[in-house]
Amino acid sequence: MLTEMFGLAGRVAIVTGASSGLGMGFARTLASAGATVYAAARRLDRLQDLAAEVPGIVPVRCDITDDADRRALIDRCYEQSGRLDVLVNNAGMPGPPNAEDETIAGFNSVLELNLVSGFHLATYASTRLPENERASYINISSVIGLVSTAPIGGASYAASKAGALGLTRELAGQWGRRGIRVNSVVPGWFDTEMTDGLFSNDKSAGWVRKNTMLGRGGVEGEINGAVLFLASDASSYMTGQALVVDGGWTAR
Repeated sequence: MLTEMFGLAGRVAIVTGASSGLGMGFARTLASAGATVYAAARRLDRLQDLAAEVPGIVPVRCDITDDADRRALIDRCYEQSGRLDVLVNNAGMPGPPNAEDETIAGFNSVLELNLVSGFHLATYASTRLPENERASYINISSVIGLVSTAPIGGASYAASKAGALGLTRELAGQWGRRGIRVNSVVPGWFDTEMTDGLFSNDKSAGWVRKNTMLGRGGVEGEINGAVLFLASDASSYMTGQALVVDGGWTAR
């Protein structure tokens, strides 16, 4: 029963930003559950290493800020596998922590990668989904999209991650009757490439410990179950929701 509920055998997924950090973990997890996973990122060498290690991974070089690359990624899934059941919009980047140091061009660049690209992937994927087939789209947000984390965070990153939550709710409302579920995962502080230096610095690591109910940052693997849950039939009656995995950070 549990294997049936959480298993993804025969299903096809896309994970963006899969060459490192949380995205790589998501790709591993979905493939381990039986899915064919199109792991997308710009660093093809890292994706190829992942594919050599994990059965079911299909490495795809993709710059998701490029309109043609986004369309080609979705089209490749349908041309090669005939379906797309799960889309994980994970790729992202931070901006500068101080708003006054951020240019308009820089602000737009963060939104283009963190928010606009996921919107386009989801909407284009929805146009390719055959009638009467179901899908699960998962947007990776952040606690920075829920609460201020100054002095760490940044205006553009906060705006993009808050936008992802609003986009999740709206797409869920528009597409629910079509069988497309749209949810968000909201990570707290994890030691990844994006948070480089946060946990190696005593002051910032102490700040995380002090303000997290569990008294520590997240470790590798602790968020993967949330993505698997939303990708699988275990969450079949769940849409428009934000699943927060933050050690209690936002509950204070």
